[in-house]
Amino acid sequence: MLRISKGLRVIISGVIIVISLVMSKLKMYPGISDALMIAAAIIAGYSIAINAIRALRYKILGIDALVTLAVTGAIFINEYWEAAAVTFLFMLGNYLESKTLEKTRSAIKSLLELAPDSARVIRDGEELELSLEEVIKGDSVIVKPGDKIPVDGTVIDGSAYVNQATITGESMPVNRENGDGVFAGTVIEAGYLKIRADRVREDTTFSRILQMVEEAQDKKAKTQKFLEVFSKYYTPGIMVFAIVVYLVTRDIELSLTLLVIACPGALVISTPVSIVAGIGNGAKHGVLIKGGDIIEKLGTIKVLAFDKTGTLTIGKPKVTDIKAYGISEEELLKLTASAERYSEHPLARAILERASLSLDKRLIEPEESQLISGQGLKASLEGNTILVGNRKLMSENEIIILRSVDEYLKAEEKEGKTAVIISNSEKILGVISIADTIRKDADKLVRRLKKLGVKKVVMLTGDNKGAAGAIAKKVGLDDYYAELLPEDKVSLLKKLQEEVGTAGMVGDGINDAPALASADLGIAVGGAGTDVAMETADVVLMSDEINKLSYAIGLSRATVKNMKQNIYFAIIVVGLLLTGVLFKMVFLSFGMLVHELSVLVVIVNAIRLLKYVEKE
Repeated sequence: MLRISKGLRVIISGVIIVISLVMSKLKMYPGISDALMIAAAIIAGYSIAINAIRALRYKILGIDALVTLAVTGAIFINEYWEAAAVTFLFMLGNYLESKTLEKTRSAIKSLLELAPDSARVIRDGEELELSLEEVIKGDSVIVKPGDKIPVDGTVIDGSAYVNQATITGESMPVNRENGDGVFAGTVIEAGYLKIRADRVREDTTFSRILQMVEEAQDKKAKTQKFLEVFSKYYTPGIMVFAIVVYLVTRDIELSLTLLVIACPGALVISTPVSIVAGIGNGAKHGVLIKGGDIIEKLGTIKVLAFDKTGTLTIGKPKVTDIKAYGISEEELLKLTASAERYSEHPLARAILERASLSLDKRLIEPEESQLISGQGLKASLEGNTILVGNRKLMSENEIIILRSVDEYLKAEEKEGKTAVIISNSEKILGVISIADTIRKDADKLVRRLKKLGVKKVVMLTGDNKGAAGAIAKKVGLDDYYAELLPEDKVSLLKKLQEEVGTAGMVGDGINDAPALASADLGIAVGGAGTDVAMETADVVLMSDEINKLSYAIGLSRATVKNMKQNIYFAIIVVGLLLTGVLFKMVFLSFGMLVHELSVLVVIVNAIRLLKYVEKE
């Protein structure tokens, strides 16, 4: 009997019940008819009784114990139809619940289906198809159109459009070529890549996401923990109540019906099923929420603090303006890029990138280049001295900054730009302005956050006040705090928590770890492949699309609303059934039918979360 599946057990017991009912209606062999009902109750109720006994060993009185006790009593008082009907309906309900619950885990299931199962690897000049277990770090992996990338790695040859939806939730494919990073579980839609394996098997971002989402779905919300404690005392309480009712009324059938009807099945499942669906939806859209307690708290955020670089901004400086004095802008850019040719400074990379896009002519090879810490650099180009840096560098080399140039510098700095001054040994040749680019739709995000009930949106940054103020104004922040050290961010977060309420910190997960950890909720942006973000933050936006933050908060609120709907519905159903039993309007089999239907309604309601989309 143990080997019979749940579905087959339901079918067999159902067929036996139908045969018994037909025989009873035709008044054929009443003894055999009763025996068939008992057999149906045993077939359907066997696993229920086993589960009840196992739970009792751990001193747990659950729904299985209540049903087993009620069915045993029904057989004892010769109510064979009621016994068979209750066990059949309970088993049918369990079977339908398990099938329906699979829907709530559909996001995880779809991710698992996207897991690659093999890899084409080049070894000793030969292309081999290996299982993922055989792939090692450093292997050269070949991926063709339509293939799933089997490792986290770096492209060393080829170019392709890669669908990264499994990792970042981005719907559009992204171009990946030499030097770019790629993730396991993503799919090449067009092109060809040769990849150096940097992370394999369980170390890949894809595997870590799967593990974290599965763990998150098992982490309990406060509401769920409360309901579990409640049911722990509620079930024995119902048993005592049923005994009291029997002692008062001497109606054993009424007492047995109370045992079954009062089962808190829908109430106990009301919260976890919503949480599983909510976290699954988030995972499907590139939002990793680490547990029921997190998804419950996310919707309560009252103040959000953003880091600037890499969060509100892309974190990649770009040349915004070129101002030349006495020479052409093209010549100024060529001189500056030539001087910065071998510099690793982020500002130098921005200038070189602009030069590569704008200049057709080759750069000049510097004869000499000297980096001057905190000031800039001095280079010799074709026998001429070129200075690239700040005011201090000009002052040290006795280069006079004219009033018109100084006014221009101040205007650029006021807008949050870094103004790089370029001169020869005699005079200033020009100014190249560089600024970080604000993320697309950052201002719209702030407006959406306000609509969602976030009272205050601020920025915490180590950058200068001018740059911080300019970005805060453009994005529409309530306030900003600049020139902060990591410990200053932690102190300010505590202050914001005291003044406004639940505080969330949004950062890139690299240099914001202390602030992310100290906030009520840490939210990392662009977490794909970032270990610190994956480990430190409570919520990880897997792509650089910062607007997914409002999606996460909206999903949280929808999930909490769904939980409340389920809880209220379950309580109302139990209340109505108990009232009906006490007034002898609800009987054992009908009560069990309503009870199982209520559980299914709760699950189906939770499934609606899988289709949640953010409203504009």
